[in-house]
Amino acid sequence: MSLLEPTAAVTLLLAVALLLSALWLRRRHAMPRPVAPDPSLDTVQAWPPQAVRVMTLGERQAFEVLRRALPGHVVLAQVPLSRFISVPTRFPYAQWLQRAGRLGVDLLVCDFSSRAVAAIEIRTADESARSAKRHQRLVEILRAAGVTVHEWNENELPSVQEARALFFTKAGSGAAEAAAVTRGGRTLLPVAEIQEMLANGDATDYGQLEPVPSGFFEDLDPRLARQAA
Repeated sequence: MSLLEPTAAVTLLLAVALLLSALWLRRRHAMPRPVAPDPSLDTVQAWPPQAVRVMTLGERQAFEVLRRALPGHVVLAQVPLSRFISVPTRFPYAQWLQRAGRLGVDLLVCDFSSRAVAAIEIRTADESARSAKRHQRLVEILRAAGVTVHEWNENELPSVQEARALFFTKAGSGAAEAAAVTRGGRTLLPVAEIQEMLANGDATDYGQLEPVPSGFFEDLDPRLARQAA
C-alpha cells in the first residue's frame, strides 16, 4: 500500500500538469497575434474608406448649446490631445502618443486665437469600464495642462444660459456677451478681446503655444511614418 500511494500521487501531479499545459496552450491560441505590417497592401484598396458622422446625437446637441452660448469662441469636435497638448521630448514621444496622445476630447472650446479654454466630455449611461478608465486618464492630463474640464450627461444637457454661466461668472457678463451680436446677426469681439488684440498688435506667438504639427510624431519615430505610409 505504501508503494502505491507515491505512484498515485505522481500520477495525479502529472495529470494536473497536463491539464494546466492544455489550458495554457488553448489560451495562447485564443489570444490574437500581432499582425506584421504588409507593405504591399494599398491603403485605399485594402481598407475602402467610408465617411461617417463625426459626432453622436448627444455631442451634436451639446455642440449647438455651446455655439449659441459662446458666440465669441470657437467650438471644435473630436480633437486629439496630440493636437493641442505639448509635452517634453526627453522621453520618446511615441510612447506618450501610444499612452495618451491619441485620446480625444468630445468638444473643445477655444478663444478667438484658437487657444484651448475648456473641454466638454459627454458621458453616457451605458459607458463601459474601459471607457470610464480611458476618460479618467484624459481628464487627468487635461487638468494637469491647465485645461478646465466639464462633464455633461448626454440625457441632461445644460441650457444655453447654464452653459454661458460656466464661462462668464461675473455679473452682467452674460448680457455683454449677448450684446456682442449685431442686429444683422454678425458676431462682434468682446471688448476685452479687442483690447488684447490692440495691445499685442499684429505680432504672432510662434512659440510653445502653437499647435503641434499633424506629422510631428512621425518625424520623431520613423517606424510610425513607415506604418502610416
